[in-house]
Amino acid sequence: MSRLTDSFRNIFKIEELKDRIIFTIICLMAVRLGAHITLPGVDWVALTGKSGSDNSLFGLYDMFVGGAFKNAAIFGLGIMPYISASIIIQLLGAVVPYFQKLQREGEDGRKKITQMTRIGTVLVSIGQASGMAVYLQKQDVVAAGISPFFFAVTTVICLTAGCMLMMWIGEQITERGIGNGISLIIFIGIVARFPNAIFTEVTMVQTGQHNIIVELVLWAFFVGIVAFVVLMTQGIRKIPVQYAKRVIGRKVYGGVTQHIPMRINTAGVMPIIFAQSILFIPTTIAQFFQGSAFGDFLTSFFSYRSLGYSITFAVMIVFFTYFYTAIAFNPRDVADTMKKQGGFIPGVRPGKHTSDYIDNILTHITLPGAIFLAIVAILPAFVSYLGVGNEFSQFFGGTSLLIMVGVALDTLQQIESHLTMRNYEGLMKQGRIKGRTGVAGY
Repeated sequence: MSRLTDSFRNIFKIEELKDRIIFTIICLMAVRLGAHITLPGVDWVALTGKSGSDNSLFGLYDMFVGGAFKNAAIFGLGIMPYISASIIIQLLGAVVPYFQKLQREGEDGRKKITQMTRIGTVLVSIGQASGMAVYLQKQDVVAAGISPFFFAVTTVICLTAGCMLMMWIGEQITERGIGNGISLIIFIGIVARFPNAIFTEVTMVQTGQHNIIVELVLWAFFVGIVAFVVLMTQGIRKIPVQYAKRVIGRKVYGGVTQHIPMRINTAGVMPIIFAQSILFIPTTIAQFFQGSAFGDFLTSFFSYRSLGYSITFAVMIVFFTYFYTAIAFNPRDVADTMKKQGGFIPGVRPGKHTSDYIDNILTHITLPGAIFLAIVAILPAFVSYLGVGNEFSQFFGGTSLLIMVGVALDTLQQIESHLTMRNYEGLMKQGRIKGRTGVAGY
């Protein structure tokens, strides 16, 4: 325990690291503040009297934005429009030659893609904000005397501006803080609900709704799921690589054996975010057709606890796992780099044979990773049927747990890097934390 305390003290001995952590905390506090500033024209008294929609997809959306959606706050859209725009751009990069060309242009291409993503974020925000404006009007929480058109316009402007501000804050955290800013914004929104979930479970035990023994078993199950998620997130398949000896001048290079670490979950949490963002679209469309047969069908089929939603969600996760893995990891590029550096896999010829060998292994280890993501993603919906409170069931798996574990490991890995670069002992006794290197995450 004393060693861990010393490690945390070392964090604040490094001036740059201390400034980055403080800056990150201030930015996240600003995000949480914006989640409690209500939109203009919303009747707060009427809003607090609503029961909410915790068992629907809106309740799941509200979890990502830290309660801002339920509060009808200016940050009610969260960072999800940015995620949706990024998904669209990445999908276009896989099929449209123009976007493929931009991806190969280096820094200039990246700047153009970033600009397009921002424009896409504005467009997606306007669409989702319009749906939220209609939703709030249907809930009868608009203050008396306010024109519906005026309320819709001001709501769209405020929500879009709030989303763009959050996107800017996320970029500032990434550049001047610690960790990935977009990921941390989602992370803090999820974690903010955890204390209330614990309080709800304690209250249910005190009132006799839950047996204390059953509650302890549930907590043990929860800890086991967290450990399993960490194990799968960090699990790798090592491919040995040998490098031939080369004499350059008076020095001898190569002659060593290394390995290519291929993760079981190469795509990280991105497939779930991809699928989740797309599944938000039908629910948003349903708000424009409330009372109609089409709107009722979308609402019931894409209800968070419906079987149709769970099956659709799981299938989309498996698909996006393979899709994102193909984008994030190119076996041909790895094989070409190895060949240029004089490396080879024992028993496999360099070039195309090496590329096919790596691709075959990647295909095999991606399947269990995809199934793991699908099971964990739909687990909260099934756990809730066992009597677990809705808020606490969200942490038994799903996107929330995967994001919490992934972001925590990535942030700790960055802190660990700052410590080891300056000859300080790391946070863990076993040495450096293995982050999800090379996998983009939000």
